Amino acid sequence: MNDFNALLEPGNLVRHPGQPDWGVGQVQSNIGGKITVNFREAGKVVVDGSQIALELVYDD
Repeated sequence: MNDFNALLEPGNLVRHPGQPDWGVGQVQSNIGGKITVNFREAGKVVVDGSQIALELVYDD
């Protein structure tokens, strides 16, 4: 898993670097490298943290 992804916890706001059209998402869970995120434009998505480095959103 990407080291940064290991620090993500429920409530964090993130973006998927390969899917900018999904908008900002809120982390729902982070279990065993599988990160469930609820994106504004794509709904609930499970991201493989070992493959994708999500980007933390500080202000939106």
